Amino acid sequence: MRTLPEVTKEQAKKFYETMCTIRCFEESVKKDFLNGEIPGFVHLYIGEEAIGTGICAALRDTDFIESTHRGHGHCIAKGADVNKMMAEIFGRKDGLCKGKGGSMHIADFSVGMLGANGVVGGGYNLATGAALASKMILKNDNVSVVFFGDGASNRGTFHEAANVAAAWKLPVIFVNEMNCWASTTPYRTTTAVENISDRALGYGMPRVIVDGQNVFEVYAAACEAVERARRGEGPTFIEAKTYRIEGHFVGDPEKYRKKEETMQIFHDTDPLTHFLDKLPAGVEFTQAELDEILAAARAKVAAAKEFAVSCEYPDESEYFKDVYVD
Repeated sequence: MRTLPEVTKEQAKKFYETMCTIRCFEESVKKDFLNGEIPGFVHLYIGEEAIGTGICAALRDTDFIESTHRGHGHCIAKGADVNKMMAEIFGRKDGLCKGKGGSMHIADFSVGMLGANGVVGGGYNLATGAALASKMILKNDNVSVVFFGDGASNRGTFHEAANVAAAWKLPVIFVNEMNCWASTTPYRTTTAVENISDRALGYGMPRVIVDGQNVFEVYAAACEAVERARRGEGPTFIEAKTYRIEGHFVGDPEKYRKKEETMQIFHDTDPLTHFLDKLPAGVEFTQAELDEILAAARAKVAAAKEFAVSCEYPDESEYFKDVYVD
């Protein structure tokens, strides 16, 4: 059992607010995508909210994160504006990326969110490069985080980034959201190691395995890894055990698994439902308090959709701007 850092009720409330905002955002996006209101593809973070929330709670605005194609939750946890996020997903010009990035390429540099990434394993080298710049060029103590799934850990980019990060003691944290599915492929059919984080040992990198459904446990591991990176001691690998409740994408028929089993796992592990059970000693909430936080999150997301659909689409003259650096 990990020793949890002291968490106040105000901090715990913020964790729950963030997780609720992510959940409500994803539920809203799912509904609107299925109704044909959102272009492109959408990949949801439902059930994994505790990971992005716990990791980002240990970071500063000036720290960086690199996300995946399933990046809405990371973006919200890092502090991106929810209205502009929703406008981006709806392809409107007031979105974070002027409506040109959409769900899989959403970014907000103002809070250190370097971007979701439609390329599996595409974030490793970007986050490691940001850590290299912090250490060697900017000479500050900023930290970079890269989120990735178990399937992405089989890409060569992971090994390249892990090797250079460990060799040069770069301030980067590898966060594996071990959700058991790589698209439609179960973890055990492609990966021989028991834990994805076993691979960190080959690079002399410390690793820790946490319950990805427990925001407090994730936060504790993140705090340790961040402090270590800021001291100049190099990278850490955090493996957060979770489960991908939704299909690979919204609309996935999920013929490769039994939905009843998935929903039973969700019932047993949902980080929102079991939040009260995981509270640190001395921190208490009533169910009424949690219900009020959830209601506020729903209202916030509803307002974000109203903002998004009130925005205009980019003008045709803007379509090819921002593709290259001026």
